[in-house]
Amino acid sequence: MNDGQAKRATDDFEQALRKSGAEHYVLRLYVTGSTPQSAIAIQNIKSICEEHLHGRYDLEVVDLYQQPELAKSAQIVAAPTLIKKLPPPLRKMIGNLSDLQRVLVGLDLVPAQE
Repeated sequence: MNDGQAKRATDDFEQALRKSGAEHYVLRLYVTGSTPQSAIAIQNIKSICEEHLHGRYDLEVVDLYQQPELAKSAQIVAAPTLIKKLPPPLRKMIGNLSDLQRVLVGLDLVPAQE
């Protein structure tokens, strides 16, 4: 199998996974302590995940006050920030995640509106 065929096979497999709804999501939410914005972001993403990704996600919450070195390595410039690591592509969303449509588009759960 040449590189082009392997890439097509991988793309076809990933597309089939997306259609089956079997993709597993790996999410990391960066917050700054126990601020109201942090609490809202945590509550919002947990609610969205339970409703739309039940049983298909891992969510890690990182407090940048406790682990400030992670802000630099993940290139975090504002908090709260949600990073969707898997499935590809990697996406970053900044804010308290209260705009449900924006979050669903960012997680590739619904197509973007034109």
